[in-house]
Amino acid sequence: MGSATVTSEHTSAGERLDPQVVLDLHRRMVRIRVFETEAGRLAEQAELPGFLHLYVGQEAVAAGAMSCLRDDDQITSTHRGHGHAVAKGAQFRPMYAELFGRVDGYCSGRGGSMHINDLSIGMLGANGIVGAGIPIAVGAAFASKYKGEDTVAVPFFGDGASNIGAFHEAANLAAVLRLPVVFVCENNGYAEFTPQAGHMLLEDVADRAAAYGMPGEVCDGMDALAVRETVQRAVDRARAGDGPSLVEAKTYRYYDHQGVKGLRKPYRTQEEIDAWKARDAIELIEARAAAAGVVSEEQFERVWAETRADAADAIEFARASPLPDPADIAQDVYTVMQAPQ
Repeated sequence: MGSATVTSEHTSAGERLDPQVVLDLHRRMVRIRVFETEAGRLAEQAELPGFLHLYVGQEAVAAGAMSCLRDDDQITSTHRGHGHAVAKGAQFRPMYAELFGRVDGYCSGRGGSMHINDLSIGMLGANGIVGAGIPIAVGAAFASKYKGEDTVAVPFFGDGASNIGAFHEAANLAAVLRLPVVFVCENNGYAEFTPQAGHMLLEDVADRAAAYGMPGEVCDGMDALAVRETVQRAVDRARAGDGPSLVEAKTYRYYDHQGVKGLRKPYRTQEEIDAWKARDAIELIEARAAAAGVVSEEQFERVWAETRADAADAIEFARASPLPDPADIAQDVYTVMQAPQ
């Protein structure tokens, strides 16, 4: 298989200028950005309980990848999972309610930020354990193949998770069984506070694909169109029965590992952060589309306004949602077995 293939240019001018594709990607990214920005504000004001790992900056990866999937395709996520859920179609009201720990949340207030799931949209769950979603997605892909279906499973994970045993075991099994999996590594350059060079000697995580006999490809994770093109090839390959692929998207998170300012412990320079922000994915697609004349600034502004209104409504909904009743603490924890007749 050789080394990973780097994808930074678009191969299709039609794809690049398709207004429907641009608007779809833009809307997904804006919804993530607004949801996460508001969640960060609420966390800084101590309105949300628990930890909050924000996805701001990485929107192009979730938007680009999810635009390639059908409603019945399945994904697994990470502790930084809000963006994946929103891009897959999760609604703001139950999302915010879950962050507030209220009964109207996706998990009835029991899962919180790191365990949001919605099986109706194929979102098999975020996961507080690093890399734990990877074998779950491989299991979903095995079930799809076993039942003769043509759905694809996409586990999202970071560069740090590619070092753990679960990734390697899952990748090997998926390759041997030729399962319909697209492994998406969101390489934001840091495993919590440790830069990539501090925990691996590879420059490209996608190079690891060759060890398992699957293709590996690197794309610009700050360009939603580049992510879409790269993931689409892998999805088509998986759906055709040709087995798994590993896609590595080079991206960056603007906020700290946890929360907006986290532990206030500096481990990145402001110059580094500003350099990545200068390549902001939303600004990039807006500028490119406006310059090409395929989408107007008014259309983009309408998306921003509608999304902000949606977020404001959802936050008020979440605040008004009841807290769980402590008497129901064992609900949905145990299965009640029926005695044989």
